[in-house]
Amino acid sequence: MNAPVSASSVVLSSRRNRGRPLACFFTPGRIAVIGATERPGSVGRAVLENLQPFGGEVIPVNPARSRVLGLPAAPCIGEVKGPVDLAVIATPAATVPGLVAECAAAGVQGAIILSAGFGEFGAAGKQLQADVMAAARGVVRIVGPNCLGVMSPPTGLNATFAGAMARAGSVAFLSQSGALCAAILDWSLREKVGFSGFVSVGCMADVAWADLIDHFGDDPRTESLVIYLESIGDARSFLSAAREVAITKPIVVIKPGRTAAAARAAASHTGALTGSDEVLDAAFRRAGVLRVETIAEVFDLVEVLGKQPRPRGPRLTIVTNAGGPAALAADCAVTAGLKLAELSDKTLTSLGRHLPPHWSRGNPIDILGDADPDRYARALNAAAADPECDGVLAILTPQAMTDAAGVARRITGLCPLPGGKPLLASWMGAARIEEGEGILNAAGVPTFRYPDRAVRAFAHMWRYSANLTALYETPAGSTHAEGGRERQLKARKFLYAARAAGRTLLTEYESKRILALYGIPTVRTMVARTAAEAVTRARTIGFPVVLKLLSTTITHKRAAGGVCLGLRDVADVQRAWQQIKAAVTSKGSARDFLGVTVQPEVPREGCELILGSSIDEQVGPVILFGAGGEYVEVFQDYALGLPPLNATLARRLMEGTRVHAVLEGRAGRPPADLAALAQLLVDFSQLVIEQPWIREIDVNPVRVSPAGIVALDARMVLHAADIPGPHLPRPAIRPYPEIYVTTGRLRDRTAVVIRPIRPDDEPMMVDFHHSLSERSVWYRYFSQHPLEQRIAHRRLARMCFVDYDREIALVAVYTEPVTHEQGIIGVARLCKEHAQPEGEFAVVISDLWQGRGLGSLLLRELIEVGRAEQLHRITGTILADNVEMRRLCNRVGFTLSPTCDGECTAELVL
Repeated sequence: MNAPVSASSVVLSSRRNRGRPLACFFTPGRIAVIGATERPGSVGRAVLENLQPFGGEVIPVNPARSRVLGLPAAPCIGEVKGPVDLAVIATPAATVPGLVAECAAAGVQGAIILSAGFGEFGAAGKQLQADVMAAARGVVRIVGPNCLGVMSPPTGLNATFAGAMARAGSVAFLSQSGALCAAILDWSLREKVGFSGFVSVGCMADVAWADLIDHFGDDPRTESLVIYLESIGDARSFLSAAREVAITKPIVVIKPGRTAAAARAAASHTGALTGSDEVLDAAFRRAGVLRVETIAEVFDLVEVLGKQPRPRGPRLTIVTNAGGPAALAADCAVTAGLKLAELSDKTLTSLGRHLPPHWSRGNPIDILGDADPDRYARALNAAAADPECDGVLAILTPQAMTDAAGVARRITGLCPLPGGKPLLASWMGAARIEEGEGILNAAGVPTFRYPDRAVRAFAHMWRYSANLTALYETPAGSTHAEGGRERQLKARKFLYAARAAGRTLLTEYESKRILALYGIPTVRTMVARTAAEAVTRARTIGFPVVLKLLSTTITHKRAAGGVCLGLRDVADVQRAWQQIKAAVTSKGSARDFLGVTVQPEVPREGCELILGSSIDEQVGPVILFGAGGEYVEVFQDYALGLPPLNATLARRLMEGTRVHAVLEGRAGRPPADLAALAQLLVDFSQLVIEQPWIREIDVNPVRVSPAGIVALDARMVLHAADIPGPHLPRPAIRPYPEIYVTTGRLRDRTAVVIRPIRPDDEPMMVDFHHSLSERSVWYRYFSQHPLEQRIAHRRLARMCFVDYDREIALVAVYTEPVTHEQGIIGVARLCKEHAQPEGEFAVVISDLWQGRGLGSLLLRELIEVGRAEQLHRITGTILADNVEMRRLCNRVGFTLSPTCDGECTAELVL
């Protein structure tokens, strides 16, 4: 029975019905081949021959022939009768802009440009590519130019000039290299690897990574995506698409360039430590994308993730009939960052009852060379049941008494393993193990000829799983401090003053003032313009003190002789003043010396860290955390991340360094306050996001000790004054949209805060779903979703960890005036369509708050968000009997249109 609810059930469902803007490339009905010819060895002929088995209609376009390879030809695309979905262009580069213009005029939806001579050929080629896009006029979507083409094996489409057609399968392969496409195609045919799509992207003049990731993310035939990537292109769109898809479909990237020398920013510790390839690694982690090193690893991983569940931890148990291969596998596991599971006493006892006296009595579990199928099964079953085990690798070598097929049959009978643990197998050998290997593969157990390769696959599985877990772990506490706008404006005063003076380098004093505004503790710092002032400041602070150069031109104070430590009296301060002034002016000029800063000398205890940010040309602002101090560039112990951070991501960043062990207290030191350090990283990331005029930040050292955390030195560099504000580098991850935070009042004058949803809202969202009746749930989802499903972490994480580039979810938050407890009482969600300026919306109000004007308040705010996001249209779907919601939509300006299935479409043109 439905729970009683208010008569005004303000609940609207939004059925995400994203269109398929790339369907013309993968499921076209009619294809025109422009440049089709019968000349042997030509691209035009190869494409036409490859398209012959295609089920749709293929029309050659050739002005000199009425028929090509027996097919009726048209002299130009404009002369083709009827609509054309896809054009494949194989003509000289100079002719392509005109041909694309003809395609646009003829209403062709998409074009694959195989021709070379565009963006890859210098300025002239780039101009020609720009001419192509101008000719497309936003009407024709373009794959290429300079590409191999597109295959859709499940539909039989081969719009390429490759020598063969790929097998149908569940892997989408996307490549920036046409030559690699050809090699992978040849390899896949031999290894019987199948594809749901096979795309050579070429110069990516139009259709880019994000478009393809979205397409195959929605494609039911695709279970995983493999990308050969040379450049990321638009980092924000790539990461936005990848983050949405990777949580349900593995995305595996192989990218060359790890060993290429990265450009160094000599003036910055941070710039000197970061290289673009390392930054891309950080970007991939942030999107849940897994990067591997070799082509073999790519397909190993695709197979494993397609067949087995993801491990919940890094603890691997090895069951083997041979000690040597198991020892090599154990070494590989430790090197790869895995752990060998510690077998419990219960497991050891169980194994002891069923194994010979001389078994290994540990992990790896060596069950000896004469192991039969029954012994393998008992050992594997006991190992998998151990709570310390996260996955099992079974190794078999074909000894004289070994029944490889029998062992395979027994262990596949144990699948799936308890607790959803993955099982991998390494059946070593050749002919004697082939039958067993086939049995395992048929049962969904991935097999490897060598155990080290299996271990690496498990390590990649764990990395992939751990990345996703970290990305969607609910952070502790809010990542957004009160008074953010006031803080931003105060910090910008320092930046504007420096820019007005023509400076790009802030003084240490200015840099520390900005850090302090963002809650980052700094050592007390006072400016002294004269020696007498320095003495006065030192007396105020208390000896011992430190003097440092105050300059707007010199970057590294220590290298210029601008630092004096351990000053214990007035005479020391006076001598240090003269020493710094003399050193600086002798190496530079009088204008380099503006005085000094005076600071207390902080005891040299605890741990020294570095915190920094710089701009990567591909992904924008990057954050660096690691071991700091004088030898920061010698030890190079650091990890990189993308802002903004939350507490969870900050912890993961710290865990990526060796110094983290010291911070945990493992080196005979007391543990640091890791929660406070994580919050410092969160605050620092907000500084990086909110102050885009800052190009580089070095905070080094940051002293962490039992006394607390304090930044001892800081340096900030601004972008050049001639860079227009709109052209400042933007973060690859869109930050929290503070501009949509507002307040409103209900009909009874109750005040509520309306703001975009945040990851730390998950606990309040659980309470919110408890407040919904069955009727409200029905109106929202058009079905009855059980409460336990609606409040599951995996689902709510996706609701709260919003990619603001793709979706804006507004929550109405009410604060109880007596207890000051906060709760979410309504949610309005706007899902933006990728590649289209429109969005779908949904609204749901807690039953206790319905009928008080909250739905109208949220919906009006959502419309304003749509306008600010430059959408042209907003739509939604309402059940026909949801009368109150239909009235509400009418009141705020939506047009309602009934459908034939008992629903109603609401549409608002903005």
